[in-house]
Amino acid sequence: MYQLIGHPHSRAFRVLWFLEEAGLPYTLDPASPHSDAVTAHNPSGKVPVLIEDGVALTDSTAILIYLADRHGVLAHPAGTLERARQDALTQCLLDEFDATLWTAARHSFVLPEDRRLPAIKDSLKWEFARSLARMADRFDGPFLQGETMTIADIIATHCLNWAYSAGFPVESDTLKAYSKRMRARDAFTRAAAAGAG
Repeated sequence: MYQLIGHPHSRAFRVLWFLEEAGLPYTLDPASPHSDAVTAHNPSGKVPVLIEDGVALTDSTAILIYLADRHGVLAHPAGTLERARQDALTQCLLDEFDATLWTAARHSFVLPEDRRLPAIKDSLKWEFARSLARMADRFDGPFLQGETMTIADIIATHCLNWAYSAGFPVESDTLKAYSKRMRARDAFTRAAAAGAG
């Protein structure tokens, strides 16, 4: 039984969705970042935190990789060319999607007001649009790597949802349709319901 700590309206949703997709048992503590429940396990106060056998694991991508490798789902086997491509895609998503959206969030509400640079968001939207176009060009379908869903799809869909809510235009019809299909998955729906509870 895994214990997931972190509010689902954060990167904790990625882990929550994975757990539902893989059919793994878990409990959810929807704690907010920097709350006592989080800082007791992660001094940075960041979510998510996954507890297994009393050991705290942090960083959503690291948790996803661990779970995928441990349970043999949503990842290609380590040491294969498919896994190398999956890892490259995952890093691309983190560098070009997640980092851009996180920088926008920091300059919207995370940083102290006197440290925010609201004007940066126009540049970030331009950068995001370029990254989105490149991702659409390399899209194999129905998943990012063709016929196999991987953790990269979880990260990509989470970032696309984040973009919608942050007012970043998603102008690719290909990626709009992909995102809609991913959000229609039963496991996504269950994760979203768990997060709404």
